Amino acid sequence: MTARIAFLASPTPEAEAARRRLEAEVGPCPPAEADVLVALGGDGFMLQTLHRHGQLGVPVYGMKLGSVGFLMNQYRPEGLLERLEQARPTVLRPLEMEAVTEGGATIGSLAYNEVSLLRQTRQAAHLRIRVNGQCKLPELVCDGVLVATPAGSTAYNYSAHGPILPLGTDVIALTPLAAFRPRRWRGALLRSDAEVGIEVLEPHKRPVSATADSHEVRDVVEVRIRESRHRTVTLLFDPEHDLADRILNEQFES
Repeated sequence: MTARIAFLASPTPEAEAARRRLEAEVGPCPPAEADVLVALGGDGFMLQTLHRHGQLGVPVYGMKLGSVGFLMNQYRPEGLLERLEQARPTVLRPLEMEAVTEGGATIGSLAYNEVSLLRQTRQAAHLRIRVNGQCKLPELVCDGVLVATPAGSTAYNYSAHGPILPLGTDVIALTPLAAFRPRRWRGALLRSDAEVGIEVLEPHKRPVSATADSHEVRDVVEVRIRESRHRTVTLLFDPEHDLADRILNEQFES
């Protein structure tokens, strides 16, 4: 294999040591000149890598050197070139978040896992939810609400008792966080091309923040969320570590 490989490491001694070892064996390469990126760390670092370098259009192969590694392959420095040759691609399409703050600023961000809205104080959030411009919930009283991609459905969404979505389905999950009213509402499955609009009711009294993966915007009054029509990223997985299979298996875990 003659591909140029850029090694990226999370700021931990273990990951940095692995990066130095691999660069000594394969050679260093800047991300902008690479044919493939190898991310060394956990899922959080993988998301950082996608946000920082996703615009390059370069596939990313992760190796787990962190506490959580759902988006990563097992760390084995031996035979890396052969593993990359045999790796299977998985294409992910992120969500686009557009948040409007109380101050009138409009802030955009991408989310590969989920966009979540959370109350900032002890008081419950009051939210109005629209889908494709149509009001579906005039008032949701809750700790918050999130919109998750299939790849992110096993993360925060699953912890909030949201559904696990198989990869390749054109569906996103809309999941409430500790819904108080309507108390029995458990969320919704939406087409991936749907636009979700969330309006914050009483934003001065009940402030709410919006977070796209790890990018937080505080004191929002309105948030619009939809699947990106232009941006995709490609993750590479070992054949025995296929992401679609692991998402399927999560549904049968006790």
